[in-house]
Amino acid sequence: MPGSERSAPGTGRGHLLRSIARRLRRRGGRSRQAAGGGITVGTMGTAEERREELKAVWQQASACTRCPQLAAARKTVVFGSGNADADLMFVGEAPGAREDEQGVPFVGQAGRLLDTLLGEIGLTRGEVFVTNVLRCRPPQNRDPLPSEIDNCQEYLFRTLDLIQPRVVCTLGNFATKLLRGDQTGITRLHGREEIRRIGPRTVRLYPIYHPAAALYTRSLLDTLRADFSRLPELLALDPPAQPQPVAPEPEPVVPEPEQVEEIEATRVLEHEAPETQLGLF
Repeated sequence: MPGSERSAPGTGRGHLLRSIARRLRRRGGRSRQAAGGGITVGTMGTAEERREELKAVWQQASACTRCPQLAAARKTVVFGSGNADADLMFVGEAPGAREDEQGVPFVGQAGRLLDTLLGEIGLTRGEVFVTNVLRCRPPQNRDPLPSEIDNCQEYLFRTLDLIQPRVVCTLGNFATKLLRGDQTGITRLHGREEIRRIGPRTVRLYPIYHPAAALYTRSLLDTLRADFSRLPELLALDPPAQPQPVAPEPEPVVPEPEQVEEIEATRVLEHEAPETQLGLF
């Protein structure tokens, strides 16, 4: 940038951004070690295997009719887009009218701003994964209903489990409250990362304002830029340790009926009991 000091080769923010970008562009299987080196995560198969499984989840979602009102009104299911092996995932609320038409999340002005903000930290849309809490557009862009969230939750959790992101950015109030499981608003939480378990995975959750909010309230744009600027730093951290799978409880062993005492009792009656006692019965 004009007027800025040039960092030495291999140091500074520019080097960090390039390093993160190169890592996000990689393909193939991953084996990530959590802090402490004791727990390995991201070993559910190669990136190609997980990508193929993600396609199967997409195919299932594309024919979903769990929410009859949404299924009847939608033009398409907006499953998500981007890198199926991404370290960074964005989660919004639900598709809008343009997303419903094109089948891609975050298009229009909000999508262009998202692309710009990603470019400022050295990333592109193709290097991250973008999705929503709901895969279908609610009529008239109303808030998602609790039943709709429950019905769609499986797709979000499965997507998280297969992509295995290090950082999950919630965009705006709705997605933040839902994934955190409480009603604390984005105004208090934006730009503050925390370790959270979301479905089957533990992630570094990072709430930020929705890009559309910065379009309506221009004063939020600087705040959004500042929050975005921390993403390379968060992506460079070790991924959170994953919960250990819970082994199924073994079925209780039912002992065989004891036969010894019965046999012994019979022997006593037949051979050792006095005849006078047998005559009592």
